[in-house]
Amino acid sequence: MSPSRATVLFAHGSRDPAWSAPIEAVAQRMRQIQPGSQVACAYLELTAPDLATCVAPLLSAGVRAITVWPMFLGSGRHAREDLPRLIRELSEQHPEIEFNLQPAIGEHPDVLDVMARTALGTGI
Repeated sequence: MSPSRATVLFAHGSRDPAWSAPIEAVAQRMRQIQPGSQVACAYLELTAPDLATCVAPLLSAGVRAITVWPMFLGSGRHAREDLPRLIRELSEQHPEIEFNLQPAIGEHPDVLDVMARTALGTGI
C-alpha cells in the first residue's frame, strides 16, 4: 500500500478501555504483514478517536485514498446508516479524497470461512 493510501478499521466502541484491544491488534497485524502501510482505528462512540479525528492526521500526512472497513459481524444500522452518513460528511468536507467504504468485515467470505473453521475446531 503506498503512503498516499490508508485503511481505517471502524468499530463501535465501548466504555471498557480493554474493548478496543482486538481492533488495535488487527491494525498491528496489518502493519506486520505489510510494513509501511497506513492503518488507523476509529470508533463510532464511547472510544476515541472518532472517524473525523482519525482521518485528520492521515490527510495531513498526504493520504489521498482511504478504505474504511466496518469491523462488524453484520450490516446492522451502524454499518447501513451511521457509517455511510459519516463517510458522506467527510467526502463533502474533503472532496479531493477518495473514500472507499467496504461492507461489514464479518460478511466477507474469507472471514466467514475462518470463523466456521475455528468454531468447528478444524483450524485455518
